[in-house]
Amino acid sequence: MTARDVYNLHLVSDSSGETVTNVARACLVQYENVEVTEHFWWLVRTTGQMNRVIEGIRSSPGLVVFTLLDKATRDLLEQACRDIRVPYVSAIDPVMQAFSRFFHQQAMSEVGKQHVLDDDYFRRIDAMHFALQHDDGQSMATMAEADVILVGVSRTSKTPTSMYLANRGLKVGNIPLVPGIKVPEELMAATKPLFVGLTREPKSLSDIRQSRLTIMKDERASSYADVDAVREEIAEARRLFVKHNWPVIDVTRRSIEEAAATIIQFYNQRQTATPS
Repeated sequence: MTARDVYNLHLVSDSSGETVTNVARACLVQYENVEVTEHFWWLVRTTGQMNRVIEGIRSSPGLVVFTLLDKATRDLLEQACRDIRVPYVSAIDPVMQAFSRFFHQQAMSEVGKQHVLDDDYFRRIDAMHFALQHDDGQSMATMAEADVILVGVSRTSKTPTSMYLANRGLKVGNIPLVPGIKVPEELMAATKPLFVGLTREPKSLSDIRQSRLTIMKDERASSYADVDAVREEIAEARRLFVKHNWPVIDVTRRSIEEAAATIIQFYNQRQTATPS
């Protein structure tokens, strides 16, 4: 296998394509020196739409991964793949079959059911609005209404982590730690939110800040990206975290998803331990 190996990957869905894309990409990261051209086919629900997908596959043959619940369009795709002689696989069949055996009943096969406008959907929308309104220390008067408050120095991924958690239904605010500016004591005494400290290795953080200054074409002499100043900033932040006994996450080598998953674990453990 060489660095020039290029493959076509067709991702077909009768809904938003989120599931099949996430499954495919979670698997793709395990393969090195493989270049993939992804072809996205979303909201495929009619024979006419499926015929266009099939023509696309015929023009650029490659592996087909799909999430399709309608039998007619699925049968059409599978037969076409056999005719074209390309491999195909359902991303959810093994899990659905396991559920059916476990629950002793068949799935409803209702297209788009995971995207219905139910209470959970509106809870996520509310959480997104909250995160936007309470980003970067905004709306401090209502910050204590959050489920989670992320605290950290600049460029520790507070905003993207907040938005990811909001998409999971948690109301999240985040507060930047700025040298010389204290977080209000009355907020830190709030009992409803789970406070989580975010930190990063000084050299890594210094490099990120320097890149940001370069992109912004900010040539002013500043301690913002100076590694010694950054080291002291992080040390001061850690002292604050220890003082309040907040859980701390080092985001240096963690993706947003990994950091968020850890925060959700902290939150769930806290909810379980707190009497209702």
